[in-house]
Amino acid sequence: MIKQLIGNGAVVIGILFFISGTIGLLRFPDIYTRLHALTKADNVGLGFVVIGLAVQAPDLLAAARLVLIWFLVLLASTTSAHLVARTALRSGITPWVKGEK
Repeated sequence: MIKQLIGNGAVVIGILFFISGTIGLLRFPDIYTRLHALTKADNVGLGFVVIGLAVQAPDLLAAARLVLIWFLVLLASTTSAHLVARTALRSGITPWVKGEK
């Protein structure tokens, strides 16, 4: 009962981070701030979801697999965000400066 409550709470917190990342994607002004919002919120959100699922996992091996998947997603998302930002910068897309439109 306690494990389910903690697990479900962590999953709900993770979902809230995913929602905030989506809002950041829609609301922020340029590609760089949007990438920041997505990668931070998605990585933390997935971390909470993995914690929530690992608490409810039937054994330690299943929990270890979840953590491994999270680690691989962290590597993939940081690498892809870096490549997108570098390509945008090389393409001449300048970062947003406060006060500009």
